[in-house]
Amino acid sequence: MELEARLGARIGAVVRSSHADMHWAYRADERFPMCSTFKLLASGGLLAQVDAGREQLDRIVRFEIADVVDYSPITESQAGGDGMTLAQLCEAALTHSDNTAGNLILEQIGGPGGVTEFAWSLGDTVTRLDRWETELNEATPGDPRDTTTPAAMAQCVDVMLFGDALSASSQQQLSDWLVANKTGGAKLRAGMPASWRIGDKTGGGDHGTMNDVAVIWPPQQHPLIVSIYMTETVASFDDRNAAFAELGRTLYELFAV
Repeated sequence: MELEARLGARIGAVVRSSHADMHWAYRADERFPMCSTFKLLASGGLLAQVDAGREQLDRIVRFEIADVVDYSPITESQAGGDGMTLAQLCEAALTHSDNTAGNLILEQIGGPGGVTEFAWSLGDTVTRLDRWETELNEATPGDPRDTTTPAAMAQCVDVMLFGDALSASSQQQLSDWLVANKTGGAKLRAGMPASWRIGDKTGGGDHGTMNDVAVIWPPQQHPLIVSIYMTETVASFDDRNAAFAELGRTLYELFAV
């Protein structure tokens, strides 16, 4: 991949259709650090508990200042107060990548291991979460902890949003949160026209790690699932964002009708 050479990075990518055999992959089965893309699985796992009648999105979770970790733009002002509902925590985690919200969701589903177990329930025996925010973002090359593969994550998204892992209402809720995301404007979204509906979950960590997992609804076509992971680069933040935007433009050119 030319982008790898330009950025001195390792990049993995999968593009698949939710309703067809169309599939493009590059380094699809190599492990990459998940970073905040785990929040997509954690929220899906929580919604599965709601569907099973074991949890309620309107249940309030209270937390203290001591629970707040770095990069918590939503929860930091709520600590020590009346708490937030599980729905609000999922929204904070998915639309603002709030790290404390991510940890609080993990607490409800059995910790990092709960994400691993949920991935297994989706048919994914690869993805594993081992640590909490913010240690899970260390992204040390060769460390299998807190990793996935582009293929595994794309499969999970497909099963959650278009399979039978979640109810129709939970699928709609998860899609709505992804579409409302505020952290992906400079990545894949930047290369696509406003007429294309897109939802995504980004992630970032040490060693130049940058990720974007997206669902794209091209007009008059079946949805596309895109899973792109980048790591092991010293390229600047802006250059990495530009690479994702370039990939978004490429997708638009390929699938525009």
